[in-house]
Amino acid sequence: DPFVEYLLELLAGLPGVSARRMFGGYGLFRNGLMFGLVADETLYFKVDAESVGEFTARGLGPFVYEKNGKPMPMSYHQAPGEALDDPDEMVAWAERAFAAAVRAQLSKAKTKAKK
Repeated sequence: DPFVEYLLELLAGLPGVSARRMFGGYGLFRNGLMFGLVADETLYFKVDAESVGEFTARGLGPFVYEKNGKPMPMSYHQAPGEALDDPDEMVAWAERAFAAAVRAQLSKAKTKAKK
């Protein structure tokens, strides 16, 4: 996919990034953690409670899919336009998204350890 190849070029400054085809789109991974989602030629970054405000303040909404006729928003929000034009901006936003993915993984590990 040319768009995904372009994104990987922009992300060249971030070590360990790869793309995998999934669910009709692509997942962007770093060190085994998914931090980005590409669907319909749109890039979405992983968000959490700590980072979602940066996206919503810019009017960047979540990726939403439909399940049983109901909209299901995911914890991935549309990437800002400047990230698609500037490798430094892309890496900075991708690092935020990767940090959210790491926090989510740590949270899951803590929950699992409590059980």
